Amino acid sequence: MSDLLARHQAVMPSWMPIYYGDDALEIVAGKDRRVTGSDGRTYLDFFGGVLTNMIGYDVAEINEAVQRQLATGVVHTSTLYLIRQQVELAEKIARISGIPDARVFFTNSGSEANEAALLMAANVRRSNQILAIKNSYHGRTFATMAVTGHRSWSSSSLSPLQVQWLASGDRLRGRMAGLADGDILDAAVDDLREVLATVTAGDVAALIAEPIQGVGGFVAGPDGVLKAYQKVLTESGILLIADEVQTGWGRTGEHFWGYQAHGVTPDLITFAKGIGNGFALGGVVGRAEVMNAVPAISFSTFGGNPLSMAAGSAVLDYVLDHDLQGNAARVGAILLDGLRALDLSCVGEVRGKGLMIGIEIVRPGTTEPDPAATVRVFDECRAGGLLVGKGGLYGNVLRMGPPLTLTEAEAREGLSILTEALSLVDSEARIA
Repeated sequence: MSDLLARHQAVMPSWMPIYYGDDALEIVAGKDRRVTGSDGRTYLDFFGGVLTNMIGYDVAEINEAVQRQLATGVVHTSTLYLIRQQVELAEKIARISGIPDARVFFTNSGSEANEAALLMAANVRRSNQILAIKNSYHGRTFATMAVTGHRSWSSSSLSPLQVQWLASGDRLRGRMAGLADGDILDAAVDDLREVLATVTAGDVAALIAEPIQGVGGFVAGPDGVLKAYQKVLTESGILLIADEVQTGWGRTGEHFWGYQAHGVTPDLITFAKGIGNGFALGGVVGRAEVMNAVPAISFSTFGGNPLSMAAGSAVLDYVLDHDLQGNAARVGAILLDGLRALDLSCVGEVRGKGLMIGIEIVRPGTTEPDPAATVRVFDECRAGGLLVGKGGLYGNVLRMGPPLTLTEAEAREGLSILTEALSLVDSEARIA
């Protein structure tokens, strides 16, 4: 065990996970899509700080924007004063949100963004009843943990909310397993109507939903399921919150926001991660009527600070100026097509869109999750020079969210390492 790991364990809580066990990795440098560890090795990064380093590392345009702000001597003022960079970024996000007459509130993280959205919805509807989806993840704060439908991340049953659950879109197991897309849409609507009729008091505030479930292993229902939900929600005035913390900013390739695949316009959109490219930045954008519903003074001390706003504005400009949505579609197709072409018994499903890709690892010939084999593939990827993530309800999904600047050559390089790691573990599973 390294000295740094021992020191980490001596001062950090035991519930903070760290990858690679006794061989934990310290990242000491980064450039473009590659990072260098204190072990002296350089790795191709397919996880990007959990989908956060969306443009990559050491990007001149972002560095220069941050340096310009630092040169003013002002890192923080609080939002009690006018912040030009905050207004400018809010204008850009409102314009591309797809929501008419939108307002924007900045926070420091996705958890805080979702917490704020829940507060707004509860106030405008005068209800603490929330609908959420099984296998979801929305954050680690008190209210967001309550709407997280993933046991590994829900450390308390105590909650300020009354939460009722809708079925996940998992195609391998659960209520939707084996159903065709049209049948899933019908089942989802039936499930929603049943929940509203039986286990709520009627005055539900909102449904919060990830267009693609991130921590849940990149599980998603068919395109159109949020539209099918919204038709029912609208009958009772229930709001729709789209959690775009992982799906936003063009990552899915086919759309700029994940919700756009469903033909709906949410009342509120939450965002974070990639927009800061490593700087602490999240927020909510939504209809003015809903955003203005908080009946008291409120602000986020560090949310909207000049430094994060300068970074976020440079990130968004870079995404749009370089058509990173289009790049995600092109380069993501190389990975998805290559992975789906593999004939390996340990791969239960390859799913995702653009540069948001999950590989479900199962015991050969079954849909039974195989977390041990997943760890083997995960470790073999690192041995081959590739960093990936893990997730899923059973810890058996390899999660990949490379920077949106990933090149075609890098995609093929990563695919080769993945293929070798998966093939090795598959052959071991066949022998066993």
